[in-house]
Amino acid sequence: MCDIFGEIFRKTYAAKGKIRIFVAQFQTDCKMADLSIIVSDIEVKLRKMLDVKAQLAVENKRLTEENEALQRENLALRQSAGELKDKINKITIVNALDNEGELEEGRKLIKELVKEIDRCVSILNSKE
Repeated sequence: MCDIFGEIFRKTYAAKGKIRIFVAQFQTDCKMADLSIIVSDIEVKLRKMLDVKAQLAVENKRLTEENEALQRENLALRQSAGELKDKINKITIVNALDNEGELEEGRKLIKELVKEIDRCVSILNSKE
């Protein structure tokens, strides 16, 4: 836009020396105004980027703290699971020892079944 006004002033008042100086100054002012706008735009963008950076830093801190809390919780749950497995093993052993009488009856039954199978096999072998 400044270039258009500069061109109009140059064509209209080209003959007069004072106008030439005015046009040159006007062009310089326009260039400075353009630079000022560009610098202002850069400042605005830089401020926005700094705001985004600050927000990301806050979010990063929050996520780091959340991650650490979850890691601590995970460790606690793993320890608890290990303790519960130990309890289950102990209870299983205790139950096996409490059922000693049932185990003895089961063994007797298995021995009798094996004897019966042996008799059946010997009968089958004798018929051949």
